[in-house]
Amino acid sequence: MFTGLVQGMGRVEAVEARGGETRLKIRALFDLKGIVVGESIAVNGTCLTVETFGEGWYTAYASAETLRHTNLGALKTGGVVNLERALALGDRLGGHLVSGHVDCLATVTDVQPAGESRVYTLTFPAEHGPFVIWKGSVTLDGISLTVNDCGPDHLSVNIIPSTQRETTIANWQPGAKVNMETDLIGKYVRNMLKPWVGEAGQAEPASKLSLDFLKEHGF
Repeated sequence: MFTGLVQGMGRVEAVEARGGETRLKIRALFDLKGIVVGESIAVNGTCLTVETFGEGWYTAYASAETLRHTNLGALKTGGVVNLERALALGDRLGGHLVSGHVDCLATVTDVQPAGESRVYTLTFPAEHGPFVIWKGSVTLDGISLTVNDCGPDHLSVNIIPSTQRETTIANWQPGAKVNMETDLIGKYVRNMLKPWVGEAGQAEPASKLSLDFLKEHGF
């Protein structure tokens, strides 16, 4: 479990592709101490497991399934990524609950200045639209962000100067593909209500959900 508060960036030192799978060697560009084999570190918001490590670097394996749903397959030697170690119980939760399981790739379509900030607009597959809400949370390349505006297949986020400096987001240009994880709690709620509201992204029958139903079931 993560928070979407990027701890720092890392540089990709090696990409070992084997068929549809990849092993990455990443060197942290910040003080990353106390790594242990088997711990989880989010790379661009993708939960990966440490296999080996040395002074300031570690290796992690990305399966074919991971590469199908994320932008990790496009990483090259010398590229930079956002890194976050897993949340420890009792730590301050400064972002929001993030699983590190990427839902889809979103595409940057527009970047506009807004004072010292920048507003990024992205599109994504419409089946994920029900989980993106105005002023809700979304994770983009591992960064916990607030949704400024949204529609069935698009959203915009406001990026403050410190986030531009401390993450890879300053490199995003129109056409860039970024990892997107929608709100974890929203997905669970949607799944619980699925028998009454239908599947996300599909034509839905008339909902049986009502205030009386919610009261009757303890909501």
